[in-house]
Amino acid sequence: MIFVRRLLLVAFAPFSAPFPVLGQTQTWGWDDGTVPYVQTPMEIVERMLRMAEVKKGDHVIDLGSGDGRIVIEAAKRGATGLGVDLDGSLVKLATENAAKAGVADKAQFRVMDLFDADLSSATVVTFYLLPDFNAKLLPRLLKLKPGTRIVSHDGGIGDWHSDEKLEMRAPEKPVGVGGVSTVELWIVPADASGTWTADIPGHGERWRWRVKQKYQMLDIETSAQGRDLLVRNSRLRGEELKIVVTGLVNGHAWHHYFVGTVKGDRIDGEVTVSDGNNRKVFPWTAARTGR
Repeated sequence: MIFVRRLLLVAFAPFSAPFPVLGQTQTWGWDDGTVPYVQTPMEIVERMLRMAEVKKGDHVIDLGSGDGRIVIEAAKRGATGLGVDLDGSLVKLATENAAKAGVADKAQFRVMDLFDADLSSATVVTFYLLPDFNAKLLPRLLKLKPGTRIVSHDGGIGDWHSDEKLEMRAPEKPVGVGGVSTVELWIVPADASGTWTADIPGHGERWRWRVKQKYQMLDIETSAQGRDLLVRNSRLRGEELKIVVTGLVNGHAWHHYFVGTVKGDRIDGEVTVSDGNNRKVFPWTAARTGR
């Protein structure tokens, strides 16, 4: 249950039948006898938590927590969680539900505007909001620790393309056509932009990478021994960076698979080099030398 969606429902109160608000789910209820709200189907909750790989040690913050089901299910997996909602009666209900589920020590709920919530402690953020509200959250989400997982039900986040996207049928969903729900996952990317250099003794010596970045999408140019090499593919998933490079090094054609962890101005990892017959593994430590 999300407070912004309840506001929309209030706006359409004159209608005798429930108005099909975008992005709501499951059974109707009333939090104070007059304002209807809608719950997320449990199978969607399950899918959201599975997609985010919620486990012991995680801290989940749910924005618009309603009856608390996402935070409670996360707590059952060993995580801790915080749910925020503007409606005090729902916060009370969620707190009671957590106690009944035996996870009151791991699941907390507060009456709060979602834009006032401190997200810095989260390893996972979940929400079910209108796209405009998701877009307003974008700057705050990008400031979270790299690797933080963000899961949204039926709503993108501005122009930030998700890392994973799944459509699934939720038969009990009363809005939309065919009861189809979309669950999307974003992983906050590390800052990999700029110029990087690394020495790989015995294989090209000094290497250089020039990286342009928009969210997790990278545009990379690579050179070694004064020769530009072909970057065939790359992926940034949180702090994990993978780059596939082919080209001539030491006068021989090689395929390179770089895998490293981006932390600040340093990348630590290894590169696997092969030509179809021979395979070598070199340590890879790159330093950012410019922006």
